[in-house]
Amino acid sequence: MTSFMPPADRFWWKVPVGRQEIVWILIALTWCLIMFFMMPYWHIYGKQNLSNEAYQTTPAKFGAKVQEGIDQNKVGEEAGLPIIHPPAGSDVYMLARLWQWWPILELEKNKTYRLHLSSMDWQHGFSVQPININMQVVPGYEMVLTVTPDQAGEYGVVCNEYCGIGHHTMVGKIYVKE
Repeated sequence: MTSFMPPADRFWWKVPVGRQEIVWILIALTWCLIMFFMMPYWHIYGKQNLSNEAYQTTPAKFGAKVQEGIDQNKVGEEAGLPIIHPPAGSDVYMLARLWQWWPILELEKNKTYRLHLSSMDWQHGFSVQPININMQVVPGYEMVLTVTPDQAGEYGVVCNEYCGIGHHTMVGKIYVKE
């Protein structure tokens, strides 16, 4: 048979379906339904996908908020980046820009914070390692997460969305103190 042959005189929907095809269709449908109902279940009980808020902003407005937070809460510097220690329950601002997360955060264990994220230039990915927190950070939008760190330690923030030639160097830090 070639493409030069005329189509057969039959309609594909009138051809009988084989038993094996029906079994595979049922398996695929069952799996789709399982995955469909697991998504909201895992969001609620899996505690991996954080609920967040998003607001429109401009890089200038968000940059001013970040600088205000630094001016009020700066406790030191590391490698030229300011380290801030905001009070528990406060709004904490962190921005992404080529190719750094700024500033370094110092949070308290078992205290709740509202973490505001935005990008100054390109789309970035906010990923906290070694825990599994992943967010898209887009210019023009302020993403807000409510976080309560439950383990002390040093956490790395990496960009997991390709943002240019220096993408591999785009790292930040979050310290969680007892």
